[in-house]
Amino acid sequence: METNNKRKALGRGLEQLFSNEVINFDQFENDVVSNASTSDIKEINLDEIRSNPYQPRKTFNEESLNELAESLKEHGLLQPIIVKKSIKGYELIAGERRTKAARLAGFKTIPAIIKDFDDTQMMELALVENIQRENLNPIDEAMAYENIIKLSKMTQDEFAKKFGKSRSHVTNMLGLLKLPERTKKYVENGKISMGHARSLSKISDIDKIYDLTDKIINENISVRELEKLITEEELPKVNKIVRKKDNNSHYKLFESIMREKIGTKVKISNKKIEIPFDSEKDLERILEIINIEIEGE
Repeated sequence: METNNKRKALGRGLEQLFSNEVINFDQFENDVVSNASTSDIKEINLDEIRSNPYQPRKTFNEESLNELAESLKEHGLLQPIIVKKSIKGYELIAGERRTKAARLAGFKTIPAIIKDFDDTQMMELALVENIQRENLNPIDEAMAYENIIKLSKMTQDEFAKKFGKSRSHVTNMLGLLKLPERTKKYVENGKISMGHARSLSKISDIDKIYDLTDKIINENISVRELEKLITEEELPKVNKIVRKKDNNSHYKLFESIMREKIGTKVKISNKKIEIPFDSEKDLERILEIINIEIEGE
């Protein structure tokens, strides 16, 4: 029961990580900080901290970081960062920009709260921080979507609900990953807009995508003009995804109730109930919740 109590003690923001509710990163971070005692905040060496390995952002605005560094020199760090202990040093959970700015400001140490999260939660937190605080470029965002869906085994519908996105938005974002590399590079650096990229991602002929990519870059055609060209040339579209009927949809309510009760993802299919657990202690917690006692303990 210790793990369950620990989650509740950390507040509503952290509880969202163990449910299908939409995550609010600011609420999560405020909950962790406000529930931390003075003894929970440690000064750790900046050279022991590395980025969240699932950080989807590849570049940071240099001017913005320099402004923050000057602010830190003048006012100090007003809120501790949040990290996870790793084999060598620490991995960032929240506070990537503050950490980079502190290095620029010449700081040697930084106040931090140390928490423990698994890979899926680290990935979700990195994505939601970037989405809610500063827009990712479309390709980085799409790759983060794909990674979380694969790692957590969520459906696109579940992902859309958890991150407060529409199903069509998620589908369109994932479609960008099918674009050829040169086109994706233009999308990453902002030379091709999301609207252009979405239209191009519907085409199955890669040579045609390259031709139209060059038209967008060299002739600065609008999204409307691009759509017109695609329609006029009757370019072959990518195969539409046909969603299979979910024979287990009537189990969704039971899955949701069990997830709420147990505090972990539950899957019901083919007359089986699957309840994953992280450790022996987590298994003991689950057994206690469903009132199963192990004799001889």
